[in-house]
Amino acid sequence: MKLLNCILFVLITGVFNAQADIKLPALFANGMVLQQKTNVKIWGFSTGKKSINIRTSWDNKTYQVKPLDNGDWQTLLKTPDAGGPYSIDVVQENKIVLSNVLIGEVWICSGQSNMDMPMKGYGGLPITNSQDILMDAPNPTLRLFHVEKAFSITPKTDAKGKWEQADASSASSFSAVGYQFASFLQKHLGVPVGIIQTTWGGSPIEAWTERAVVENLLGDRLAVDRAISKANHQTPGNLYNAMIKPLVGYNIAGVIWYQGEQNRHNNQDYLALQMAMVNLWRKEWGIGAWPFYGVQLAPMDYGKEPALSVPLLREAQLKLTDTLENSGMAISIDAGEEHNIHPANKTIVAKRLAYLALAKTYHKQGIASSGPRYHSMQIKQDTVIVKFSEIPLGMTSYGKKITQFEVAGSDKVFHPAIAKIRDNQVIVIGAEVKQPVAVRYAFTDWCVGELYSVEGLPASPFRTDQW
Repeated sequence: MKLLNCILFVLITGVFNAQADIKLPALFANGMVLQQKTNVKIWGFSTGKKSINIRTSWDNKTYQVKPLDNGDWQTLLKTPDAGGPYSIDVVQENKIVLSNVLIGEVWICSGQSNMDMPMKGYGGLPITNSQDILMDAPNPTLRLFHVEKAFSITPKTDAKGKWEQADASSASSFSAVGYQFASFLQKHLGVPVGIIQTTWGGSPIEAWTERAVVENLLGDRLAVDRAISKANHQTPGNLYNAMIKPLVGYNIAGVIWYQGEQNRHNNQDYLALQMAMVNLWRKEWGIGAWPFYGVQLAPMDYGKEPALSVPLLREAQLKLTDTLENSGMAISIDAGEEHNIHPANKTIVAKRLAYLALAKTYHKQGIASSGPRYHSMQIKQDTVIVKFSEIPLGMTSYGKKITQFEVAGSDKVFHPAIAKIRDNQVIVIGAEVKQPVAVRYAFTDWCVGELYSVEGLPASPFRTDQW
């Protein structure tokens, strides 16, 4: 009888304790990085009804929050200047101690395979200088959180993953672009940096956006959208529900994005889809128009693809920077490989994203973030004078011949042209076109960019026509 009573007591006590547990999402764990100098949101779930006390060691302040009837709870914690490590105690019937917490800058990196590609490379596909980069990886103030791939037709509240301190082991499996971007920021800002990777190769932008938003935007065109399929990672909303929604509310400094290959099939909708996705994310986070920096598609020979599918996608990517507040685009027209959709040199892309963040977000003097931007053209007989903005010191081709310009007459047929830099302009002459009406630069799937600002940043491909 005594034994039976003891068993019943243990069972009842266990049930009682289970009913009084507090649980935190995977993002709130040992080793995490919180955004500095702001009010960061922390949330979780409780099976108990008592108030939850949260104490932050950086100021010894205690916050109290009452769970809702369904057990959900959330509150805001005021964070100091960058520093740490600190601890956070979350106490109800049970106690969770979050240790080794750093305060600094938090970024998300997202997109498809070129952002997903890890530092160690893919099978048969290397990352340039990967071993040298990993040799320098150990950094106690750089933290990595890799969201495990998942999909869902309904929004999820948690994702699988864990915070890891940067070293050769953790960095080798992390996004090569995302890791190097975060590493550059950490070095130049001198504060802790946390980077959250949420990526899936072959995914269209529609999968990263709420399905209802995609349906409203595309309407009848959704039925013939070649960027999507019945595959779980290509279905509208599936990745947003499982790999973005659980992150919403975790305070961030901004997002870097490398995606678009899958959407070359519907490039005509990409600008609107980009706008819709970023505006949705920003609305959900509710912390203002944080920076969004993308990567323009690198060159590759896409074979039998329609001739302009990739150039038009690049054009839509660049137009985002003229349309969306607090955005930028890293140009990679000089960083592709003719027969490889996953170019090995991810350092050049990570650096150009870092230039954008350092110059535009952190206002670091001496860092240029934009190459030459097409401004206007003037036609004089058989000569086209092309003018650019974003060239405070002028332009250069580093002494190489400029071969990527084409001109067309009223017949809309483009021919190769001779181009030279003169007085911070490009003078273009087409031997076969005596009365030019339009110019294109590097407006093809495979090319190697040749035109740069003096600071070393490439000009984006462009066209002056709308044919």
